Amino acid sequence: FFSQFAPERAFLSFPMGSGNLEAIKYVRGSLQLLNQKLLPAEEVYDDSSTAELVFHAIRDMKVRGAPAIAISALLGLAAEVHNAKSTARSSGYGTLDEALGTLSGKLDYLFESRPTAVNLGNAVRECKEHLQQAHAKLTPDQASMLMDSFIEFAEEYFATDVRINTGISQCGATHILATCRKDPSQKIKMLTHCNTGALATTKLGTALGVIRFVHKDGMLERAFCTETRPYNQGARLSAYECVSEGMPTTLVVDSSVSYLMADVGIDCVVVGADRVCNNGDTANKIGTYQVALAAKYHKVPFFVAVPTTTLDLTLADGSGIEIEQRPTTEITHNPQTGARVVVDSELLSVWNPSFDVTPASVISGIITEKGVILPDADGKYDIRKWLESVSS
Repeated sequence: FFSQFAPERAFLSFPMGSGNLEAIKYVRGSLQLLNQKLLPAEEVYDDSSTAELVFHAIRDMKVRGAPAIAISALLGLAAEVHNAKSTARSSGYGTLDEALGTLSGKLDYLFESRPTAVNLGNAVRECKEHLQQAHAKLTPDQASMLMDSFIEFAEEYFATDVRINTGISQCGATHILATCRKDPSQKIKMLTHCNTGALATTKLGTALGVIRFVHKDGMLERAFCTETRPYNQGARLSAYECVSEGMPTTLVVDSSVSYLMADVGIDCVVVGADRVCNNGDTANKIGTYQVALAAKYHKVPFFVAVPTTTLDLTLADGSGIEIEQRPTTEITHNPQTGARVVVDSELLSVWNPSFDVTPASVISGIITEKGVILPDADGKYDIRKWLESVSS
């Protein structure tokens, strides 16, 4: 499979525990994104320093993961805005009102790159609210100050995500080590699906960040990564991250998870998510639902690790989540050569959703930077009520 992505390339090898993976490299005026479609064969950073470039990086899945998508979108536009200021390429920013309209339009454009990712929608909404507030305090000739305000907002969003990742990782590791083993000296076997590490966020990650902290505490027996078809983010990215961090790691095909739990034994599953509804229903990479069902049957705790920005209180349950259909060629064609690799017939159709929705009833807990959300005595979640309790 890997040769489809990077034929005739030598794969990268890592010294154990080298760590320090970065998917996002930003300095003012420049955004470089690690092209994750080329991993693990090559580490290539693509220039994404305009709204258009970062839009296509997101849409083409060169960058992925709900937090990383939101931050990349803001930073790509921030780099463009900085360069427009510094090089007099300020078309669309002549007056304060014009600058507000330009920035708002570009944010709307970026939102369309991945509408399923709630973090991106939240970032766009919060940024537009910030711009409106800043606009109200400025005079018509202070367009450049509005541009500066946007850049500062984007950079603070980036810094905040690093703090959030640390909180999720610590909360999750502490809870799992306290609840998922019988003996305090027992090391645990943890399964994850897709990629939710430093390549999907800014530094540590969400679900993979939790596994990192368990490993850091010396309590990880082994990490298990699913391949995660059809893009193989688990095989190409999660395994890459785990090995680079010095974790004992086993790669499994998606369809082996049930037998893995029955034969080898897994102590817990931890995954990320693109959206969590008020009742706990969770949208994540296709295949998550079947992993959760297998975990429920085998009495393996199943956790979702997300920043609170991924909690979507506007949706009562998962029935309102928009699920994107990915191109059929992801399944039918070799991504490098473009050659069709399955039968070509009018009788054959392809169904290729990006995500599925895991019902809250099979989720053991939702890990956030503010703590772990647990179901009530009836097995129900009320995310809004929990958020109000931790905010009061």
